[in-house]
Amino acid sequence: MEKLTGLIAAPHTPFDAAGNVNYSVIDQIAAHLIKDGVNGVYICGTTGEGIHCSVDERKAIAERWVNAANGQLKITVHTGALSIVDTLELTRHAETLDIFATSAIGPCFFKPGSVADLVDYCATVAATAPSKGFYYYHSGMSGVNLDMEQFLIQAEGRIPNLYGLKFNSGDLYEYQRCLRACDGKFDIPFGVDEHLPGALAVGAIGAVGSTYNYAAPHFNQMITDFHAGKHNAVIAGMDNVIALIRVLVDFGGVAAGKAAMALHDIDAGDPRLPLTPLTSEQKETVITRMRDAGFIKQ
Repeated sequence: MEKLTGLIAAPHTPFDAAGNVNYSVIDQIAAHLIKDGVNGVYICGTTGEGIHCSVDERKAIAERWVNAANGQLKITVHTGALSIVDTLELTRHAETLDIFATSAIGPCFFKPGSVADLVDYCATVAATAPSKGFYYYHSGMSGVNLDMEQFLIQAEGRIPNLYGLKFNSGDLYEYQRCLRACDGKFDIPFGVDEHLPGALAVGAIGAVGSTYNYAAPHFNQMITDFHAGKHNAVIAGMDNVIALIRVLVDFGGVAAGKAAMALHDIDAGDPRLPLTPLTSEQKETVITRMRDAGFIKQ
């Protein structure tokens, strides 16, 4: 099983002033990420506002990413939706594309009530894209808070194309148990950017995150420093990360992250409701504070 390594960006879905998907900007984002040394993308997830997009939009977004990446990025398509009907339609569509894997978050209204229920759900989804790997998207935002080690153990014999988990939790004990489950066969890319050094220290080899959209070289340098044993350099690098994360916390991760793309001359637009768009003044403040965070080499 091929595993994701290095940085995997969770790109924003760009919207225009009317709130429609701005497909041409996807091309700009892809070119920027390739230039910045990102190895792959996880599209239409939380940062990509996939849940806020229609099925038709999500299909078109996936197709555009395949064309824009031109084989230079490993693409994982998040197909999770509130309705299993939509999830299966999106996953069947993803099966037809030149991508690395599909992924789905657990339904966040009526939720799987047990690990066995979640395995049943994921087995149904993964079976509609049998030639692609499948990652369960583990995130506290879904409200599906089940033991992921047990999920992997129970899913191993049920989901032939299970690659692993997108692990969006700061619980490094659970993360380590997942890395070891089933003799370490599964891929567990880590998904909490501000905890990356801790994840590296316990065995992470790949990381999926939103800040890699605009700060990938900084994180890549930290990974290099970590593997070179430069502990103090990693800590110093986290000074910048903490400063940029503060901006996301203060202004909202998706809205502020979209504004931060202006650091690279990319207009990702505003998020969709119910997320609150930033005012022009707030966007200027975000850009100023992001520059002051010092993670971009001038």
